Formats: sequence, structure tokens, C-alpha cells
Amino acid sequence: MIPLKRSFFDRKTDIVAREILGKIIVKKENNISLFGKIVETEAYLGEDDPAAHAFAGRTKRTEVLYGLPGHAYVFRLRAYYCLNIVAESENSPGCVLIRALEPLEGFDLMVKRRGVDKKDLVNLCNGPGKLCQAFNINLNHYGCDLTNSDSELFIIENENERIEIITTPRIGISKATDWNQRYIIKSNPYISKYKF
Repeated sequence: MIPLKRSFFDRKTDIVAREILGKIIVKKENNISLFGKIVETEAYLGEDDPAAHAFAGRTKRTEVLYGLPGHAYVFRLRAYYCLNIVAESENSPGCVLIRALEPLEGFDLMVKRRGVDKKDLVNLCNGPGKLCQAFNINLNHYGCDLTNSDSELFIIENENERIEIITTPRIGISKATDWNQRYIIKSNPYISKYKF
């Protein structure tokens, strides 16, 4: 399994948010690996974006956003965690929120962690908090290098994937709610919810 190169993430945040759709997140745990296809993302455009954490400038919490692209920015929101990927070059704090995954492998462990029925796979990872719970992603993964196969968490190509992308306003935020920075795979049942 060869991770995406850092150069993939060293581009404008909205481009990364679109082009990472269909790629595969890999989470290694002991002797097993969990796999999930990225089906929904949102772009947060750094210090010029009122909805972005970087809007307030550089802080201890957002430090990783100002570093090399391709690292994980994980934060806690109420009782849940959210996984973001640092985009753009150093000192340009863009990030891509992973909003939903289509689970591919490791269902039993994901179901156990989420406490859902195995027949209800559609609702297993269809939200940023849900996918982090299913994949056991937490603050220990803050700063994880997603371009390194030795990392516990990384992202690989999905060679055979052909997708059609729909763009909508971001959801679940109170600022810049009209910005079309949410990207979903059309007709994929695993996205969090439709909003047009």
C-alpha cells in the first residue's frame, strides 16, 4: 500500500477536497487494518475563512495547520473527534474535513465501536464524529503523517474509482454558510446528508 505523496496535499485546499474523494483511508491497528473510501469532504480556507479554526490565527491548537501538508489535524467537538487533513504549503493553513467514509474493510470492529447493527452499514461512518469513532481516531493522531505507510493512519489511491462530484454549501457551521466548499460523491449512500 503506497500512500499519496505530500505533493498531492500541497495544492489549494478546495482542489485537495475535491480530488481526495474516492481515495482510501487506512487505519492500522495491531494485526488488522481498517479501510474506508472518502465520500464527503469540506474545505476550510485558512485565515480568510470565517468558519475555519485558522481564522483566529496561529494557536497551539492550530499549529499543525501551519506545517507541512499531508498531516492530520484532529480536534474534539463536544464528545466526538473530527479528522482534517492539512493542505497547501507551510504557513498557509488550509485543511480538508473528512465528513464521511464508505466502510470497506474491518466492519466488525467498526460496528462494535459504534454500537450499531451490522445491517446498518450506511450509518456507520456517515459523519465526521461517527467515522472517527468507528476508526478510533482521536487526539493521539493529531499531527500524524498521512503520507507515510509507517504511520498508523494514511491515505492511498483508489485506482479503479470513477466518480461524479457534487458541490454544495458546507453544513453544521454558523459562519460562511453560503460558501460552496462541501464536496460529495453523487448518489453515494454513505454521505452524511444531502443539502442543496
